[in-house]
Amino acid sequence: MKRLWIAFVAVMVLSFLVLGWIGTRIYSEMPPLPKQVVATDGQTLIGTGEITAGQNVWQSMGGMEVGSIWGHGSYVAPDWTADWLHREAVFILDRWSNADYDSDFEKLDNEQQAQLIARLTKLLHTNTYDPSTGTVTVDPIRVEAFESNLAHYTEVFSKGNADYAIPAGAVSDPERLRKLSAFFFWTAWAASTDRPNDISTYTNNWPHEPLIGNRPTSDTIVWTGVSIIMLLAGISAMAWWYASKRNEEEEPTPPETDPLALWEATPSQKATIKYFWVVSALILVQMLLGVITAHYGVEGDGFYGFPLSEWLPYSVTRTWHVQMGLFWIATAWLAAGLFIGPLVSGEEPKGQTLGVNVLFGALLLVVVGSLTGEWLSIQNKMTDTVSFYLGHQGYEYVDLGRVWQIGLMVGLLLWLFLMIRVLLPALRKTGETRQLVALLAVATGAIALFYGAGLTWGQHTHLSMVEYWRWWVVHLWVEGFFEVFATTVIAFIFMRLNLIRPGIAAAAALLSATIFLSGGIIGTCHHLYFSGTPTVALVWGSVFSALEVVPLVLVGFDATEDLRRSRTSPWVQRYKWPIYFFVSVAFWNMIGAGLFGFMINPPIALYYMQGLNTTPLHGHAALFGVYGMLGIGLMLICLRVLIPGKEWKDGLLRFSFWSLNGGLMAMCLLSLLPVGLLQTKASVEHSYWYARSSEFMQTDLMQTLRWLRVPGDTVFFLGAVALVLFVAGLKTGHSFKSEKQS
Repeated sequence: MKRLWIAFVAVMVLSFLVLGWIGTRIYSEMPPLPKQVVATDGQTLIGTGEITAGQNVWQSMGGMEVGSIWGHGSYVAPDWTADWLHREAVFILDRWSNADYDSDFEKLDNEQQAQLIARLTKLLHTNTYDPSTGTVTVDPIRVEAFESNLAHYTEVFSKGNADYAIPAGAVSDPERLRKLSAFFFWTAWAASTDRPNDISTYTNNWPHEPLIGNRPTSDTIVWTGVSIIMLLAGISAMAWWYASKRNEEEEPTPPETDPLALWEATPSQKATIKYFWVVSALILVQMLLGVITAHYGVEGDGFYGFPLSEWLPYSVTRTWHVQMGLFWIATAWLAAGLFIGPLVSGEEPKGQTLGVNVLFGALLLVVVGSLTGEWLSIQNKMTDTVSFYLGHQGYEYVDLGRVWQIGLMVGLLLWLFLMIRVLLPALRKTGETRQLVALLAVATGAIALFYGAGLTWGQHTHLSMVEYWRWWVVHLWVEGFFEVFATTVIAFIFMRLNLIRPGIAAAAALLSATIFLSGGIIGTCHHLYFSGTPTVALVWGSVFSALEVVPLVLVGFDATEDLRRSRTSPWVQRYKWPIYFFVSVAFWNMIGAGLFGFMINPPIALYYMQGLNTTPLHGHAALFGVYGMLGIGLMLICLRVLIPGKEWKDGLLRFSFWSLNGGLMAMCLLSLLPVGLLQTKASVEHSYWYARSSEFMQTDLMQTLRWLRVPGDTVFFLGAVALVLFVAGLKTGHSFKSEKQS
């Protein structure tokens, strides 16, 4: 165990040193924020502070929940960077074409078009930023293009656009619209302007736009190859090691009766029941919002003819859908930790119940307050500054206003305090169990503390740095340390049931955490390839994100072992459905995180796929398939231990399990995957702008494929209803077998 702990600590220290160093490189080499943009004829196009003010306008109206920037965000509206860049390019080419050839650009022959494209490429790629004055100088024709784009976006955001699911009045003030356009211009400027002394743009030539010569860089192609080689090498090494270690130690013979059958729930454990009621309610509401959000892709201004967007526009429903998903998953995990604490130590500290109740109230306040603030912000009921603190920050997964974000951080610290005090008695004991408890304490501390990365930016922080820290929250907090916590909790549950020896459970959990974090920490950078970051982020991110997939390839072995354990003794059948949900976690880890994740992670793949429907394909399969299924499994195991003496009716659980898994798979295979692949084809053949455009997405084929989400979504939703009914039945007694049935 000592060697495993040394390896774990070494991986943590070295990985964070590298990730921190990459952060310093991003800070020193991110695209400059010019103080002003002026034309060579003396016109001032963008004044001091207008770009950051425009960023705040974008944040308050929903930010990444209304289209995307640099490929990050939602999928119905365009990517504003690519959209602005394409419209600016077309405007300039048409103006030059009519001046030189008295014809629109599209009507010219190939040679004439090539001449104008070469001229435009030089114009846009030339870096005119002067660090001494903070000024970007542009050709007067770009001023004309800016005004043309401003007119277009004024119409989109003030009058609304059903294809983009943007309602009328999203932004109507002319001054705010101009600032918003200034921000869009800057993101497109960074995507089309070469770094000093370089031949690629600040975004590594993303997005693909042939009209200005934006094509994949050599680094994008070379490091894709390296990442695939690393993946194959890692899988080979892991398979070899796994084969050499299998069956080295025998597992214990299961006891004749359930070790937890006589457990009497402590007051604090009983106090966690209300957490699970809230989890069930949030699951149902979140899926309803998901249905509405998906429907806006085909009917952007209503819901089957009802003008729902007047009260709940797409930006609100998607914000709430994402936020509620995180809330209920996190609540399930936090409640499971609080419930399992007394099982770990066999003791309950004085005042633990009060702490559990206070934490519950704090979480409810954060949920209700943040959702209300987000709606008010999007409805233009707040100023841009107030919105940042109480409304909508505009960044996907951390949308909630700063005040609510701080409130959640305080709640997590309270949870950490409650967990550590209940684990302390077990940490003071000697024996093999202590190692597993220590790892649980480490994972608990990481979950509470690493959310603090979301507090590192301010209202006016540079977008590249916001993205760097945001992915600390999304990737490291959600995908990293929650994974370690989950692995440890599941190992403890099987150990507590005497289905696995404490030493084996501790070693397996510690080894799994080490292997996962060895790729996962630095692998965070695979989200940052094209976010105004230098090549170093692409290099390290591509290699280590490939290594993230390695342990997921073999999780099927662990799932098989879990299934085998569930059949070792008749009494274990009472834990059948929680264990089945744990098994589904392994399946979706392989499919959602592994297969669908690596499909988009290599640099050349992400260059064309970032922000297409291949992203929600991975997101739904990994977030719900892994963390959602695990949250449900943890909830069910706690509810099973809570009242051990009564047997469950498993009809609703059986239906829920297969409906949730089958519906999720249908959603992925019938709609998200084919839509994403067809978008990728369009992105490669034409441009990224076209793959996200209404011209492509509103075609009959694409609309049909979007409608094909309905069957999977319906089955999926019915599975959630069955789960909620089952949990409610535990309160009413309808989910328990009668004495005759038992």
